[in-house]
Amino acid sequence: MSNLMEVRGLCKTYVTGANRVEVLKGINLELQAGTTTALVGASGAGKSTLLQILGALDRPSSGTVHFHDSDIFSKSDSELAAFRNRSIGFVFQFHHLLPEFTALENVMMPALIARHDQKDADRTARELLSDVGLSHRLTHRPGELSGGEQQRVAIARALALSPELLLADEPTGNLDMKTSEGVHELLSELQARRGLTLVIVTHNEHLATAMEHTVRLVDGHLE
Repeated sequence: MSNLMEVRGLCKTYVTGANRVEVLKGINLELQAGTTTALVGASGAGKSTLLQILGALDRPSSGTVHFHDSDIFSKSDSELAAFRNRSIGFVFQFHHLLPEFTALENVMMPALIARHDQKDADRTARELLSDVGLSHRLTHRPGELSGGEQQRVAIARALALSPELLLADEPTGNLDMKTSEGVHELLSELQARRGLTLVIVTHNEHLATAMEHTVRLVDGHLE
């Protein structure tokens, strides 16, 4: 099985005035295509920082991230944004849905921003919302949906451009146990069906053990 992503010597340091905080200290990581990985660790360990760099939302201080053998951080900011939109899907703890738009419109949004045909975007969004069990909620706005339903819309939106890598940062952190289980099952089902590479930051040990691989971030290093 080939590697989708290879991380070598990844460091991230934040400097504020005279303060210097090393968050990531020489991270090495390989993500095989089509596999699932849980990223665990104490609060403040740098899990979200690592996920943001893997998703090209932030640049590292040093080190490399290769995606299909291409060094993503050798790209310009505009090239990096195009890569991120095309190849990576994100699911966050807070759904970040646009409150004035319906579920269908929220899921269509990435394709419309990418200038895809509106009819194609509409068809894909309807299929995705059906896949996440929300074909009966197409015209509902986020405020009319439960927390679990909002997260399902967010998952559908993350898949709108058929990414190869899906990154989820505490995707069930605000949900009750029963709803969390449903979201976990949905993510696993979608990952298997679509052959996604899935990385989940989680404090949920049960979810972590369900992943093929678990890596723990401690003091800026992976164990």
